[in-house]
Amino acid sequence: MRLIDSQATAPEGALVIANTENVLSLGAGIESAKLVILNFPKWTDGRAYSQAFLLRARLSFGGEIRATGDVLVDMLPLLRRCGFDSAQLRADQNHEAALATLGQFPGHYQGDAAGERPAFAGLAA
Repeated sequence: MRLIDSQATAPEGALVIANTENVLSLGAGIESAKLVILNFPKWTDGRAYSQAFLLRARLSFGGEIRATGDVLVDMLPLLRRCGFDSAQLRADQNHEAALATLGQFPGHYQGDAAGERPAFAGLAA
């Protein structure tokens, strides 16, 4: 997961989607986007997690998905599992702590948006 400076603005051509929008309604029109920006207006509002997962799993979106808004360090592992590639942390968040947080979970019980198999899947004979 790539961390974006909190003062950065959306690059030209980025598709910014409100967290109230139904991403499935975008259909094939999403294919031309290289970057989709999903917003977390509050860290307690998790609709952008679902949007990212739907973009990856149902629309097979292969471009970059970026989290912006009220994004906290604690959210990073779940952001990654839901299909986000980058995150623009809230200005008061520590980038070193963020990178450490990403390394804390080597495997998960379930698969995720990246299609990764669960950690125990290789153990079955």
